[in-house]
Order: sequence, then C-alpha cells, then structure tokens
Amino acid sequence: MTPADAPTRTAPHTGSVREIPNLLSVAGTDPTGGAGIHADLKSFAAHRTYGMAAVTALVAQNTGGVRAIHVPEAEFLAAQLASVTDDVAVDGVKIGMLGTVEVIETVAAWWDGLWTGRAERPALVLDPVMVATSGDRLLDAEAESALLAFLSRADLITPNVPELALLAGREPAGDAETLIAQARVVADAHSVLVLAKGGHLAAGDVVDILVHPAVDGVRPPEHRAAGPRVETTSTHGTGCSVSAALAALRARGLSWEEAVDEVKVWMTEALRDAERLDVGVGHGPIQHFAQLWR
Repeated sequence: MTPADAPTRTAPHTGSVREIPNLLSVAGTDPTGGAGIHADLKSFAAHRTYGMAAVTALVAQNTGGVRAIHVPEAEFLAAQLASVTDDVAVDGVKIGMLGTVEVIETVAAWWDGLWTGRAERPALVLDPVMVATSGDRLLDAEAESALLAFLSRADLITPNVPELALLAGREPAGDAETLIAQARVVADAHSVLVLAKGGHLAAGDVVDILVHPAVDGVRPPEHRAAGPRVETTSTHGTGCSVSAALAALRARGLSWEEAVDEVKVWMTEALRDAERLDVGVGHGPIQHFAQLWR
C-alpha cells in the first residue's frame, strides 16, 4: 500500500478528519531542498496532506554540510506561528531544528497558549535535532536542558542513535536491546512515545522500534518496523522526512503503529530511488516522490 492509497480514518484529536489535512512544519531551512522545512513539505505532500512552514533558522547548507546559520528574532518566529494558527485549522505539527533557548521557549509558549487545557489538539512530532552526522553537538548545555523540558509536550519523538543516547544520558547504543532500554528511559521520563531509529546500528536490516511510556507500571509491547538496509550515500534529510511523514499519517487517522509501518516502506523506496536524482556531490537527498513518480 502506498501513502497515496492509505486509508483516511477518523483523526484522534478532532473526531473527524479533513479530506486533505493541514500540516505545519516548524524547523530550519535547506536551500538545496533535501532537509529541514523543504524536506518536511515534500513529505507532507507525498502523504497527501497540505504543508505549511514556520522558519526557526535560515541555514546556508548543501549536500556537503552547513556553512552558516542565521536565527531570526524570536518575535518574528512568534508572528509566523500566530499567522498560521490565527487563520488555519492545523491537523498535525512536526518540529525540527530549534537551536536556541529563546527559540525553544517561543515555540513552547505558542503551543501552550493554543492547547493547554483543551481536550482536542493535533498530534505533535518532534525530531530532536541535537547531534550532527559528524557527531558534533548542535546545542549548548542550556539549550539541551530547554529541549528536554519541551519533550513532554510532544506525542512522539524521533531521535537517531546518538540523540537518543544524549537524551537518556548514556553512551550511544550498539545493539537493538540497548537502544530499546534507552528509549524506555526517555519515554518514561517525559511521558512520550519514542521511535528509536536503528539506522546507525551495525549492518543488516534497519529496525525502527516504537516504545511507549509505562502507565501505572504497565508498558504496551514495543512495535518493530524492519526494512532492508539500502546502500546509498543519498541520506540527507532522512530524519526530517521520517518525522514529517509520521505527523502527516497520524493526521490522516492512522495509529502510530500503522504510521510507522507505512513510513518504513515509503522511506525504503525513497532511498532506493534516490540515485535517479542528480543533486549535489555530497550526501544527496532522498527521492520523496518515488512511489508517485514511478
């Protein structure tokens, strides 16, 4: 089943679902189109939703790496967010690069002002952008603390292996069982679902594991989604794309488990078809529309 053919079901936060749900990305930019809000908008479209975006940071980057980052004033970010939600009914939110304490606090204040005390709200997926592919930390200690405080607002977080270790206060996992153990620590500490992504683990199938927080000492079973490891250098923006796709499918009414399964299939095809693109000389982007264009 392709994302375009996936069923549209009753959305959990409204009791109904729009024919084409409205999805908002809150993240940084990528002028070459492979990551950040550019990847999020493609992911939203690939999963039959309408994409919108509020920019947290202007990033000068390409397939070779980041050259410069400009963070607009927090007041301008607040104005962007308000301009969307004052006018448009938002069915799902994906949050990516936040970067600074001021940005994190601005997004938190916006979110809390909209939804605190309300029974119905859209699902929030957070991709905790904390560690670069090179292993370099992207946040200072103060911003890391602010991001940890933000986690409980999310429904689902999608850290990679080094980011999950950082959130759990451990060394990066080398196997799936350690990955699960760390995901349980984070899920319980912040009452949030954790998708522990296995892409950084050793060779073999890539297994992503959905871990629920325990409630009254009872934890639902982990849900695993496995797919073949695709040998490609076109991996730019995979984390952004996965989190955005999950938000889109959740807004269309799929359960988190169903959404994880659908996204695994979609991402595998997006990686396999990426070589058809000719974008840059470094780590190229995935092919978000592989299923649509084939």
